[in-house]
This record gives sequence, structure tokens and C-alpha cells, in this order.
Amino acid sequence: MQTSCVVDEKFVPKVGMIFKTLEEAGKFYKHYSKLASFSTKIRNTTRDGDKIKNQLIVCSREGRWKSKISPILKTNPSAGLNCLAKIYVHIMKDVGLWIISKIVLNHSRPCCPDQAEMLKQHKENISEEDDAKEFGKYLVRIKEKNQNFFFELNLEGDHCIKHAFWANARSRATFDYFRDVVSFDTTYNTNRYLVHSNIFLMFSSFVGVNHHGQLTLLGCVLMKNEDIQSFKWLFECWLRCMEGKAPKELYEDCHIWISVYLDHHFWAGMRSTQRSETIEAQYTHEKFKQVQAQFRGKVNCITRSMHSTLGFTTYEVIEQVSNSKFNKFVVTYNAVSRDVKCHCLLFESRGILCRHSLSVLSFERVDNVALKYILER
Repeated sequence: MQTSCVVDEKFVPKVGMIFKTLEEAGKFYKHYSKLASFSTKIRNTTRDGDKIKNQLIVCSREGRWKSKISPILKTNPSAGLNCLAKIYVHIMKDVGLWIISKIVLNHSRPCCPDQAEMLKQHKENISEEDDAKEFGKYLVRIKEKNQNFFFELNLEGDHCIKHAFWANARSRATFDYFRDVVSFDTTYNTNRYLVHSNIFLMFSSFVGVNHHGQLTLLGCVLMKNEDIQSFKWLFECWLRCMEGKAPKELYEDCHIWISVYLDHHFWAGMRSTQRSETIEAQYTHEKFKQVQAQFRGKVNCITRSMHSTLGFTTYEVIEQVSNSKFNKFVVTYNAVSRDVKCHCLLFESRGILCRHSLSVLSFERVDNVALKYILER
């Protein structure tokens, strides 16, 4: 007996599928739902201004509810069946494409015993091995179109995906220029992605900051386990992809986002809350405004020399932050090398000279700062 429960494999959505538009992804899932005999609805859409960032599409019978209309008046009252079937898509900002990052294929609905048995057999036939083959074929097709596209698949003994890494030509070129600060972003690991009834994969990404202050995608990752060997494989794969070039600073959420720690590292102004959002302001314009703010802040600073030896001078800069509040900062200046350093560490963390250092340079009658304080980015 043929039923609509059996769906051709090529129409079944999978984690990692990429679409040109959100509409294209929605149409693909809607077509699948029709073949699988259920309807869909949009549960949630997240926006950034007028732009959509991600969308959750679920079965129309999602949740538990029952029509309040009396069965006497409505012979076939509608009801929610707590169906878990859903698809989650989000935009990959740097490339403008949409990727499926979470799927639940299990669909709960009343059906006859024959349909239920055929559905069960169909789900068992959708093997991880087939998924790995299709995903591998997809990556190969992209590689054939652009030889600078890089990917590696690490399969388990049963030919199922254990690890996967890929980066397009643009990402590789971007890293070559903006490799001073890189984040390994596991934001999307808040919920692991169900591929089959008991198989989960973690989706993560490498993210950098370009000269506009915008986040830029450097590579994508699928991982089955978060153990030492998995991360060892991943970072060795990263080095192969980037021709042996390691990031100057690599940040990962488990510890690196502590502000006190970050003050000693250049991170281009990137914080954990920014990793999943694009900075709208252009870097050149935004940084100019920040530099202006530091120059304006000089008027609230009083500079005095504490001691000096062989051209190396230590200053105390007192900054008035309110009518009754004053903060003190220690700034050192080397007249030979023209090095200036303030213990607020603004330049070390954000690449901008602070008002305390500018106050000292003004005190020293320095007209031009050393080139080291003018960063390429």
C-alpha cells in the first residue's frame, strides 16, 4: 500500500543545506511537509532592524491545545498534538546565504497502522551514512566550482559524520588579512541539532572582525563530540586550510570573554554579545568618532610628572569624571622610542590611544605619534 508517509530522500531537509534566500528554504520545507502529510507555520522570526536573522518553522499541530468550540457545533475539532517537527534556518551574514542548522524530523500525527509502520521503516532507512554521502557530494560540487574552497570530512567507522569543516575562498582571503583576532563561536551550540532520533551534531563557526568593525565568517564546523581529540582535529584542519597561519589571538566562549582578561589583548572591540550580530556602523567612521571622544576627554585631565630617569618619565593623570569624583591613572612615556602606555590599557585592547596618554603626549609637546599607534585595520 502506498502512502504519503514515504518521502523521496532528495526532498528530506538536512542540517547543513544552504539556500540563496529565506523564501527558498521555506518553500523547500513546505514541499517536504506536503509529501509527509502535514502542514507548517512560522513559530518565530528574529530580526535585526528590518532584516531577518533567523526563522523557526514548525508543524501546525505543534504544542498541546484543543479547540474551545463544542464538538456538537464542530464535528471535527482541531487540536495540537505536541508535534516536534521543525526546522531552524539562519543567515550566514558574511556570504548572505541561508543554512539549515537545526532539524527535527519526528512528526506526531494520527495515522492508520499501515501508515505508522511505513513511516517507521522510512525513518530507519534514512541512514547517517546516506547523509554523509550527500553532504560530501555537496562539498565536492562547491570545490569543483571554486578550487579555493576548502573542506575536510572526518567520518566514523560506519561512515557517519564525526567532524566537518569548510571555508570558502572569500573567508580564506579575509583571514589572511584580518587574522589578528578570531573567535571560535559556539553560540549556536545552546541547543544541539537533532539529525536523527538520537544523533546530534554541534554547529560552530570561526568569526573575525574586518576593517569596518563588522563580523566576518571565516569557517564553519560540524562536530559530534566536544572532546580533546575533536578540537585537536579541528584546529589542525584549520591550519591546513589557512596554510599554516594561526590566529594571533583565538577567543572561545568558555573563558576568554572575561573583560579583565581581554584588557591585555587586542580584540578589535569584539564582545560575546556581538558575535551573533553585525555591527552596523562603518569602522572608519565609528573609530573616528571614538578617537574624537578621547581628544575631547583630554580637557578633564590634569597631568603631572612623578619621576623621570634617562628619558623615561612616569606621569599621574587625574581625570574628573563628575563634580565630586576623580580617577587617577599612571602613564609612562619613553622620549627615545616615543612609547606611551597607560594602565587603563585602552590601546592594548581596542587599538585607540586613551585620553590619558594623549594628555601626556600633549604635555610632552609631541606633535606626531609613533607609527605603531596607527593600526593598519
